[in-house]
Amino acid sequence: MINLLKKHLVSKSAVISLVLITSLLSGCGFKLRGDYLLAPELKTLYISSQDIHGELTRTVKQHLKINQVNVLESPERDKPELRILKDELNRRTLSIFANGQVAEYELIYTVKYQLVFAGQAPRDYSFDLYRDYQDDPDLALAKSRELSLMLKEMRRSAADRILRDMAAITR
Repeated sequence: MINLLKKHLVSKSAVISLVLITSLLSGCGFKLRGDYLLAPELKTLYISSQDIHGELTRTVKQHLKINQVNVLESPERDKPELRILKDELNRRTLSIFANGQVAEYELIYTVKYQLVFAGQAPRDYSFDLYRDYQDDPDLALAKSRELSLMLKEMRRSAADRILRDMAAITR
């Protein structure tokens, strides 16, 4: 009887622990990221861009290779093409200091791209990513580094978004 009671308490505490860990992980925004289930016709494609050596283009290529997509060196007639048309950063003033200097910006990272399948009209996509950035003229070097890291993270998010959009495509 005592052994049965101990087993019941141990299994109950294990369930409670599992529920607690799961809720903590989901509460902090943790998400498992696996493969993007791309359509078979998107497993080989060509990427073109206004800035072929740009950060976004490189990041998208890295994400595609991680997801076992064969990125072609040159376009092929029967293979799809991902065209990165535009990626630009704009900022909007959110608040200013009493002396008139900008205290906080909203960074707006805009991405426009197309997917082109052989014999079909291009499919246009675009999205904006937003981040708040607090400026401090007394810490210019640190703030410059922070901005650089924020842009890198925004490009990573943009590459993830492009792959998620591609995973949703059905022909």
